[in-house]
Amino acid sequence: MSDYHTSVLLDESVDLLNVKPDGIYVDSTMGAGGHSRAILNKLTSNGHVFAFDQDLDAGQNVILSDQFTLIQSNFRYIKQFLKLYGIAAVDGIIADLGVSSHQLDQPERGFSFRFDAPLDMRMNVMSDVKAIDILLQYSEAQLVEIFSKYGEVRNSKTLANAIVQKRSKMPLHSTFEFNRWLEPLILGPKPKYLAQVYQALRIEVNQELQALQQLLEDGYDVLKPGGRMVIITFHSLEDRLVKHMFKFGNAEGTPIKDMYGHMEKPWKIITKDIVTPSTLEQKNNPRSKSAKLRVAEKVSQN
Repeated sequence: MSDYHTSVLLDESVDLLNVKPDGIYVDSTMGAGGHSRAILNKLTSNGHVFAFDQDLDAGQNVILSDQFTLIQSNFRYIKQFLKLYGIAAVDGIIADLGVSSHQLDQPERGFSFRFDAPLDMRMNVMSDVKAIDILLQYSEAQLVEIFSKYGEVRNSKTLANAIVQKRSKMPLHSTFEFNRWLEPLILGPKPKYLAQVYQALRIEVNQELQALQQLLEDGYDVLKPGGRMVIITFHSLEDRLVKHMFKFGNAEGTPIKDMYGHMEKPWKIITKDIVTPSTLEQKNNPRSKSAKLRVAEKVSQN
């Protein structure tokens, strides 16, 4: 299913997951199933992979195996669904946080500024909030916050003000209409600016950072001591959150000390240096260029 999505850092991530032949693993972002298949290939008949994907289209990639279970929901509900399936603890969790090629290349999904399409951007088409709702309903202050925080847009205040002014005078339906609104506001290279704006909207629509934080927190709870979490990020906001959670155990990056002044370390960092795609992988899959892989192991509380 490479036409659907090409798994990034496939060999490196699965190797660092340190798969146990009889283990139970969670692929938090199934996509085309590349990571799930690679894990299954390392398991005996006693092992199992539970895969999450909130995009209903991912159902076409389901793996026909008694050792595989697809859960079509957001990975932020990992704890609830594992409990539903009677799983008390797992041996490892992997997540490839990139937007799938399938989503980007389907014009009607509205993820890309390259196609004229409705301003949608929902990874789960059953959810209520679309990008158009944010652009037409959010206050100017709210727009400033999401464009500056999630897109790191340098002129977020000017952009937010322009959107509020324009939406009161003319309709907005499609990506190309929105691109025309953005045209006089662009700073620097046009593709980069548009990508930042669209990224901010996508992150807000899908509540991506909130979901990631929930995965990191609840994933820690359901991991066995010595179990590993493997996370592949694609922008600095995700990477910073993962780095903080692995190093300090909280999203803020605040050191927590015990009564003796020793810093609590719930995770053992496995990747002292960030793992990035090889030159060959970047050449074969340009969308992998911004990928960063971090791995941590749950420290025993005994």
